[in-house]
Amino acid sequence: MPLMPAPASIVLPQPPADAPPSATLMLPDETAPLLAYHQQVRRMTQGELLQELAALGMRQPTPRVALQMGMLLLWTRGAGDLTRAQAQFDTVASTPHPLAPLASLLSAQCQELRRLAEHGDKLAAQLKENQRKTDQLTETLESLKAIERNLPARGASNERQR
Repeated sequence: MPLMPAPASIVLPQPPADAPPSATLMLPDETAPLLAYHQQVRRMTQGELLQELAALGMRQPTPRVALQMGMLLLWTRGAGDLTRAQAQFDTVASTPHPLAPLASLLSAQCQELRRLAEHGDKLAAQLKENQRKTDQLTETLESLKAIERNLPARGASNERQR
């Protein structure tokens, strides 16, 4: 069997030692401060959330402010707040802004929270209905027991008939 030659090493070209480093455009990371803000929001009380929401409502609307308002609305637990939060996220996600991918992610999370909340509401309604049925059946059972207690005993009725 003939021996195969050893594969040749791949040599990558090296930039000259005196060449200046390639210039890359470094944009400020706008996501990191928003992630830190989200961590702060998670620790706020309900009153602090509402105060912060009111303060943001007074500011000039920007994609960053919209995301911050959406983050607050995720935690306020008011009627329709998840819908409002998702609208904030969707507004930013539909723009070419650098925060659009984060807004898209938050929108998807918000949609999942809404789905889970609706499912929880449905389960709570089912639980309430099942509890009502259980109470009704318990009441019926107690009524039947009361009727049974008021019936004469069978052994006693047989002895009386003789």
